[in-house]
Amino acid sequence: MYITGWTVAITALGTIPALWIHTRTFAWLWVLAVVTLALLDAWMAPRTRSLGVRRLPRGSVRLTESTASELEVANLSRRTVRGAIRDAWQPSAGTHDNRHRVRLRAGDTVRLTTVLTPTRRGDRHADRVTIRSGGPLRLAGRQRSIDLPGTVRVLPEFASRRHLPSRLARLRELDGDTAVQLKGAGSEFDSLREYVVGDDVRTIDWRATARRADVMVKTFRPERDRRVMVVLETGRTSAVRVGEAPRLDAAMEASLLLTALATNAGDRVQVSAFDRTERARAMGVSGPAVMPQLAEALATVDPVLVEPDWPAVVRLVLSRNSNRALVVLLTTVDVSSVDSGLVEAVEALSAHHLVLVASVEDPTEVEMLAGREDAAEVYGAAAAARAGLERDAVVSRLRQMGAEVLSAAPDELAPDVADRYLALKASGRL
Repeated sequence: MYITGWTVAITALGTIPALWIHTRTFAWLWVLAVVTLALLDAWMAPRTRSLGVRRLPRGSVRLTESTASELEVANLSRRTVRGAIRDAWQPSAGTHDNRHRVRLRAGDTVRLTTVLTPTRRGDRHADRVTIRSGGPLRLAGRQRSIDLPGTVRVLPEFASRRHLPSRLARLRELDGDTAVQLKGAGSEFDSLREYVVGDDVRTIDWRATARRADVMVKTFRPERDRRVMVVLETGRTSAVRVGEAPRLDAAMEASLLLTALATNAGDRVQVSAFDRTERARAMGVSGPAVMPQLAEALATVDPVLVEPDWPAVVRLVLSRNSNRALVVLLTTVDVSSVDSGLVEAVEALSAHHLVLVASVEDPTEVEMLAGREDAAEVYGAAAAARAGLERDAVVSRLRQMGAEVLSAAPDELAPDVADRYLALKASGRL
């Protein structure tokens, strides 16, 4: 049972005559009368069980985008039902206007829509559906809450897709769709053309030169069907918030953009989210099915407060890639990398594959380095400078092993990883 605002208003209205009569008996009689009417009104209200409620299934939605939760409500009784229905979801589902007024005649059916704008990735779950059936006096009514399961999967935002068109244009240049041609080792032969000043003499085709009586050079295009494996480290360092989101979200953006780009380049991409066990993976598909599979796999991945098992990562990569591949490690590069085993893992992987280590920078460190206003800021700047020196030492050690290393701010990590991929492809190293 519930009471309406009319019940409260009528009860308060009884204070006016009570001020003139100056007796408690009148006040109690007034309250008793209002309560009696409210109980009678609730008794006369249609039963809430006379309303049949069904939740319509929903698909997935990208973070920051909106979707809708739909309820189908049918009046199974012979009376007209006036009331309200509340479609409750967990707070991170971002519901808007989830309370709906209904007036259903006997046998009528209505579809109620609640707009959802989720604020977090993963599976957002529906809470209970509350049904209110009002009485004819509008003083009170019947109320019942029912469990009506529902889930909306929130996929990663993929905000970095705005960088994809420009990178695809550069990829088409490398593939020879424009006048720009690639010359270098480790690439597929494309065509012959006349020598111009600046061409690499190693690309001269002497047989064709002898036939044509003119110096001819070979042009190449990047090899296709290469292997790319992306490993997202989901350990404790990925849980650190940089700006408004954890480091893991920036790594996801980088993996999504790189996967879209490499797939268009004709390469085979597999992605793994790993700390001490594999939390998610996307592999074994090609073409348009790659991106939906990857988004679904990463949607429910959250950081875990454990140290990553880098030897297990090495075993995983080597077991899935017998041929030389580009291995992209999306992790955090700092002094703790030495103790965690990252350096040894990169050394082991570099013996068989081309390794790219990408890390998210914390813009707060740059701000700390500029602080000189008081003693606290000076100490902060010193700490940031020391952390930078230690990180540079680790980066230098990784590069000595033959690995590619880059670090960038959260918004710049994805395009920087894509640019490095294109550079490796242009140089013939991939």
